[in-house]
Amino acid sequence: MDFVTSVLRHNPELAVFLCVAIGFLIGRIKFGSFSLGVVVGCLLAGVVIGQLDIKVPSIVKSLFFGLFLFSTGYKVGPQFFRGLRKDALPQVALTVVLCVSCLLTAIIASKLLGFDIGTAAGLLAGAFSESTVIGTAGEAINRLDLPEAERAALINNIPVAYAVTYLVGTAALVWYLPTIGPKLMGINLREEGERLRQSASETAGQVEGVVSAARPFDIRAYRVTNPELFGRSIKEIEALPKQIRAYIVRVRHGDKVIEPTPDTIISENDVVAVITRHEIHVSRGERIGPEIGDLELLDMPVEALDVILTNSALDGTALVELANSEPARGVFLARLTRAGVAMPILADTILDRGDVLRLVGTVAEVERAAKLIGYADRPTAATDMVFVGLGIFLGGLIGILSVDVLGIPLTLTVSGGALISGLVFGWLRSVYPFFGRIPEAAIWIFDTVGLCVFISVVGLTAGPSFISGLQTTGFSLVVVGLLSALTPHTIAILFGAYVLRMNPLVVLGACAGAGTITAALHAIQDEAQSNYPALGYTVPYAIGNILLTAWGPILVALMSIR
Repeated sequence: MDFVTSVLRHNPELAVFLCVAIGFLIGRIKFGSFSLGVVVGCLLAGVVIGQLDIKVPSIVKSLFFGLFLFSTGYKVGPQFFRGLRKDALPQVALTVVLCVSCLLTAIIASKLLGFDIGTAAGLLAGAFSESTVIGTAGEAINRLDLPEAERAALINNIPVAYAVTYLVGTAALVWYLPTIGPKLMGINLREEGERLRQSASETAGQVEGVVSAARPFDIRAYRVTNPELFGRSIKEIEALPKQIRAYIVRVRHGDKVIEPTPDTIISENDVVAVITRHEIHVSRGERIGPEIGDLELLDMPVEALDVILTNSALDGTALVELANSEPARGVFLARLTRAGVAMPILADTILDRGDVLRLVGTVAEVERAAKLIGYADRPTAATDMVFVGLGIFLGGLIGILSVDVLGIPLTLTVSGGALISGLVFGWLRSVYPFFGRIPEAAIWIFDTVGLCVFISVVGLTAGPSFISGLQTTGFSLVVVGLLSALTPHTIAILFGAYVLRMNPLVVLGACAGAGTITAALHAIQDEAQSNYPALGYTVPYAIGNILLTAWGPILVALMSIR
């Protein structure tokens, strides 16, 4: 044991990696459907290993926290600016109400119970599942005109309160939003989801490497024997069925297989390859003629391609409008994601610039559609590090600026500046996607690993004083954490349902987003058996991340007022 202690003290980087490994292991443990998560796992691992009094240079925290915040801003940037549009104002209003309620609840509770600034910051961070507050509040405390030992004690109290209130707040909200939330609005969540499903087509989540056997889209060959189709152009034939999208993508005329144009004339006994949804083939395919097996005709390249929507003319368009427009001819939408969240494929789903559409169809048609819709986002492992490095540098320059308010210096801090630059750079990427690419795997490293390394160092630093701090405020924090988590969400649900008159599923999705609790969104969708709540998640998630992160230094400033 002495040897291990000596190695970790003289090589603190090994202690950090050990914390990350153990933290991810703890994060995999589930209690029913609930798990601690890797962030809390890394914090607990850091606290335990931190009992060995291991000193980690503070620059390690700053580096990884900057990467984490930049990637957070990068992910939510398009939706943050989307929230400034008029049609998103109800979701923005609900988010502001919830986030302001979070700040006031944390401050009032802390003042009433006599919590210090560090404990108050940890309460805000944990009860509202916003670990970035640990960093921004900690940086703000470091700027206070206090003795160094007192500042260190306050900063060490942050993870104590965070650990307790995170467990209580997150677990409670994952249950509260899908269970009590609908009762507050007077609805049955399952029935509401069923009502929406009856008039819409939704996609379920996908697992990497696993595809559905249902084959929602298919290409089949039919011999043309219906006299109504003889002598008509492909364009005329495709316009005949109403409320149905079906396209002729290849034709056999005699012994020749041809690549048709919309003006190609179809003759008796031609064989046509038709792409449409599976149920349309089953119910209406025989109206063309008998289905036949023509392998040569069907032997054509097809493609599933992710396309980033950048065409400003399509921004704000409903899916039903896009489906009936020229860019969509011959292709079908297999998946729609926004800020990494799968959106429901509904007729009235509104498209936003930066959305990723997975198009399915023949290579020629998909490539044509991609050029009209936006930018083909082909898989690559390369990260634009010029974009990342310059973004964090410029954001840091903005973050070090300070403004005095009532004699209290307020600043974004370097990490807050990285978050702001991530927002701007993420938005730029959605508008001009030919530069600034960060693959999903790299975002995961910056986001998840960046945060976990930061939290591990926080735990290692706070370790020696963690147990005593927990003994001092533990029980009261459990009660306060529960009330602090539930009260703002109750206010937001009532405000969204009865003042803003929003759709109940969107209200619950918006609460999960504004509170940055992705697990709650999944719980709501599971209970409703619908992806519809995701329509309310992305804009509030983007704005909630910014506001709750900004509350860190603001809470420190307000708690410093005597």
